[in-house]
Amino acid sequence: MGWTLAAVLSAALPLLAQPRGRAPRPATPPTPDRVTVSAGEFTMGTDTAGEPDERPAHRVTLATYRMDRTEVSREDYARCIRAGVCPDAYARPGWTDTRQPVVAVSWFMAQTYCRWAGGRLPTEPEWEKAARGTDGRTYPWGEDPPTPGLAVYGRRMNVGMPDPVGTHPAGASPYGALDMAGNVWEWTATVYDPLAYTRPGTEPTCELALASYADLRRRNLWAFTGAMGIPTECQRVLRGGAWNYWPSGLRVTNRVHHEPRGRYPVSGFRCADDAAGTAAGTAAGTQAR
Repeated sequence: MGWTLAAVLSAALPLLAQPRGRAPRPATPPTPDRVTVSAGEFTMGTDTAGEPDERPAHRVTLATYRMDRTEVSREDYARCIRAGVCPDAYARPGWTDTRQPVVAVSWFMAQTYCRWAGGRLPTEPEWEKAARGTDGRTYPWGEDPPTPGLAVYGRRMNVGMPDPVGTHPAGASPYGALDMAGNVWEWTATVYDPLAYTRPGTEPTCELALASYADLRRRNLWAFTGAMGIPTECQRVLRGGAWNYWPSGLRVTNRVHHEPRGRYPVSGFRCADDAAGTAAGTAAGTQAR
């Protein structure tokens, strides 16, 4: 049966009468909430604890920079997805709190978000100084062993999850950064070189790292890099421990490593930037034994 002109107009009028909706506003980066880490020296690494790749302790000098107060949340990362810049991130069923840290993001995804948010990934020295300050402490809050009031750790992998970011203020670092121990591992910009601390002043590169991996295999030092094993490809450093980790693994000197394309339910990130009016610290910092 054909439509008459009157019928067509009658059907269209209700649609024409509807007010035009405004186009959705484009997603914009969240306002940065970053703590300032002042310029100067600090002690990086350790001489007495942890894995061999955390030794020796050495002095590093960095320019002033800023670090996100908290890990990047699912809520903030979703803005980058809506902006068409970031790919989707994974969340397990039941992880419904948007203030939980975003997880299962690769190093590349973390780097993309930080650039969109007006920052960058922190270098490994920047991460450690923001976590421990200048007094060489073992944990962000000092020397006391971890407790549930200070950090998120010790949860079962198959049923556990991270807490919303910034909900453990008692575990703050000397600069006020939160969740630097536990909750999720955090990507850094730095190439993982297990022998980097034996070469003060040398910035880690994939070429040097691959040579270090080969040297450790040649010498059968399979435990040198801890439980992660000796890599076979250039990897990046993650720091901080996670919600499924054991208490001793939350020490600020602990280094883990993964291939940059890896996406894991225990890894997230936070961003950093160069403080206004200062020069950026290099990936390795200026080191002196």
